[in-house]
Amino acid sequence: MSKNINEIKEIYNSIKNEIENRLNEFNKLWNDGNDKKIFAELIFCILTPQSKAKICWNAVENLMKKNLIDIDKEEILKELNGVRFKYKKAGYIYEVIKFFNDREKLAIKSLIKKFENVYEAREWLVSNIKGLGYKEASHFLRNIGMGEKIAILDRHILKNLKILNVIDEIPKCLSKKRYMDIENKMRRFAEEINIPLSHLDLLLWYKETGEVFK
Repeated sequence: MSKNINEIKEIYNSIKNEIENRLNEFNKLWNDGNDKKIFAELIFCILTPQSKAKICWNAVENLMKKNLIDIDKEEILKELNGVRFKYKKAGYIYEVIKFFNDREKLAIKSLIKKFENVYEAREWLVSNIKGLGYKEASHFLRNIGMGEKIAILDRHILKNLKILNVIDEIPKCLSKKRYMDIENKMRRFAEEINIPLSHLDLLLWYKETGEVFK
């Protein structure tokens, strides 16, 4: 076993309980949370690309104090201080609020329940929600307790997959085919080292950032 694999196994043993607690929180959100709390996670995942997670979550918390039914783009924009590409993301958030308001008043949980599995749900999100690619859709589904079989291939994860020789290089862009290919490789690697895929994601995030967050 390589030095790098030994290192992540040691880290895993030291934070396994923390990872399990976080995943239990995600599961609880799906089991007990209302549509508004789940919708907050969707907004968070629209905001996170190339931005710091804690700044994005602070913005989400401020937004959720407002009446999202009648909010406009300018009001959204005011809450995105520190978020990169905030003008574009404010537009995405406005569109997704309008999208669900035109249906059942942010009733995203009932919509997700209609899909047979997490892969179908992810495809629908990528195809229908502006601002969500496979990474962001996977992130959202993980954060609402549906992340056991999917991977969030952000820069932290890709960097470590290369270090661990799971992939040969970090791709400059991720097409659907490339995303699925790397996700499958990560899934097989997780099985080989006996760490659940959902745990491995948070483990590698912790290795880079020093915390288990969202």
